[in-house]
Amino acid sequence: MDAQEMREKYVDFFKSKGHSFISSASLIPENDPTVLFTTAGMHPLVPYLLGEKHPAGTRLTDYQKCVRTGDIDEVGDASHLTFFEMPGNWSLGDYFKKESIAYSYEFLTDVLGMDPNSLAVTAFAGEDGIPKDDETAELWKSHGLRDDQIFFYGKEDNWWGPAGQTGPCGPDTEIFYDDGRPKCGPSCGPSCHCGKYTEIWNNVFMQYFKDAEGKFTPLKQKNVDTGMGLERILRILNGKETVYDTALFQGIIADIEDISGKKYGEDPEDTRAFRIVADHMRAATFILGDGVVPAKIGQGYILRRLIRRSSRYMSKLGYEDPFMQRIAETVISEYGKAYPELERNREFIITNINNEELKFHKAVMKGLRRFDQMVAENGDSPVLNGETVFRLYDTYGFPIEMTVELAQEKGLKVDMDDFNSRFKTHQDTSRSGAEQKFKGGLADHSEETTKLHTATHLLNAALRKFVSPDIQQKGSNITAERLRFDFNLDRKCTPEELAAVEKYVNDAIKAAIPVVCEEMTYEEAKKRGAIGVFTDKYGEMVKVYTMGDVSCEICGGPHVKNTSELQGFKIKKEESSAAGIRRIKAVVGKFD
Repeated sequence: MDAQEMREKYVDFFKSKGHSFISSASLIPENDPTVLFTTAGMHPLVPYLLGEKHPAGTRLTDYQKCVRTGDIDEVGDASHLTFFEMPGNWSLGDYFKKESIAYSYEFLTDVLGMDPNSLAVTAFAGEDGIPKDDETAELWKSHGLRDDQIFFYGKEDNWWGPAGQTGPCGPDTEIFYDDGRPKCGPSCGPSCHCGKYTEIWNNVFMQYFKDAEGKFTPLKQKNVDTGMGLERILRILNGKETVYDTALFQGIIADIEDISGKKYGEDPEDTRAFRIVADHMRAATFILGDGVVPAKIGQGYILRRLIRRSSRYMSKLGYEDPFMQRIAETVISEYGKAYPELERNREFIITNINNEELKFHKAVMKGLRRFDQMVAENGDSPVLNGETVFRLYDTYGFPIEMTVELAQEKGLKVDMDDFNSRFKTHQDTSRSGAEQKFKGGLADHSEETTKLHTATHLLNAALRKFVSPDIQQKGSNITAERLRFDFNLDRKCTPEELAAVEKYVNDAIKAAIPVVCEEMTYEEAKKRGAIGVFTDKYGEMVKVYTMGDVSCEICGGPHVKNTSELQGFKIKKEESSAAGIRRIKAVVGKFD
């Protein structure tokens, strides 16, 4: 079974159960300061999981593109990926555990033909005053699963959320494939990492709300949020050893073989390099496809890191010349049907990937010159200290392996213990920074953030009116204190333009314009002149927020009822975010 067949089987099955198909959201979360990328299918649906009405109804299904960056350094083994796809289905206050478990079981056994004996499932064992989820276990038993196929674990394994300090949360049941090998020990189960069990699906039952005091109360609207790993299920169904052996990667790996002149799978170190290049190039192409450009911070930094790591590991395969366009073209052609934005943005993807690849090659040349200076400054010492070597890595992106090789050629050693210590500190800082993205909580739809969210619509309209009609939103980050809005522009805004933008937004606030929400199809929204990302899924329903003749935009919310609630608007800063991308920081409120 190939990937497109799996996507279609999944969606068709859930459509037959009354679910509406919705398009994959962008990899860049809309107005969500808590995550760099969309890491699961639930992220775009947070407003609706919190009670807002979804235009497509209470039963939804999709396949969502996702990026997770916490394990970039582990990519290269048999299972880790930065980009992956997650088919999912949701119940927004509709069905609950009984139907969710029944649907998952039916799809796996009847549609995909999996042997029920190859399945293992987990349920919540009970913790923090919340009872054991015996209901889930009994429901699995009603479908024929035995006691020895059902495992109970605590919050660490079988509890989701809340994403922040407060919000919806609840127990989950995870579905695993058991490959049939003997258990590695008496405690071996789905939580074991011996490889016997592979998680393929997670059904989250959002039935509690956790408040600021840590108290859990039952939710009025109980939701189901599920996600299945596309790459993992294809590996299992097709009897492949790793996800990299599936058809999803065959075209990309064939390109790398042809370019490098090496064969995948013949040498362990080469195999790792193949996987890193394949994963990173696929992820980079998708991130570029959603309008991100390489930069020093945020999503752009991750993109730059993926591209540069691809270049480094291609050189490990013995190839030093530009190669990325060819692989990006393969990704676009193979995924274009499922994700049409790749084809629409082909020129943008190719231009930026070529520019960044060339920039990295120049950075390596600078690093080589700096290395020579470093050796000269090292005097008679036979060891290059870790601080200097790390600076070469961090500032120039110069691969540590290359530094070690060059040092050996000159009869020198590198203090790798010192380097590794500094690298670990850098890695821990980066990871904690990424984790802090989650701290604000996906559930932060406070009065302050709602006002600022609405203000981004007015700002967007003002920029298009007074700066350039071609301006498009390239990112948004909202906290309770301020908004941050990124947009495409290859120059600074003039003081006069910023003054006009600020006045226009304040005039709209003073005019006390009602904020009107309407549900319509994408085609209708486009005819209305709404700003937004238009997909090729015609007939799909969206929400359009209109503020008089000032702003008309597709958005999921939340928004104020009237512009007067913003009281006032002030631009605090306008600066560069990345090449061709400007950033405005602004606040709302009453100003003297």
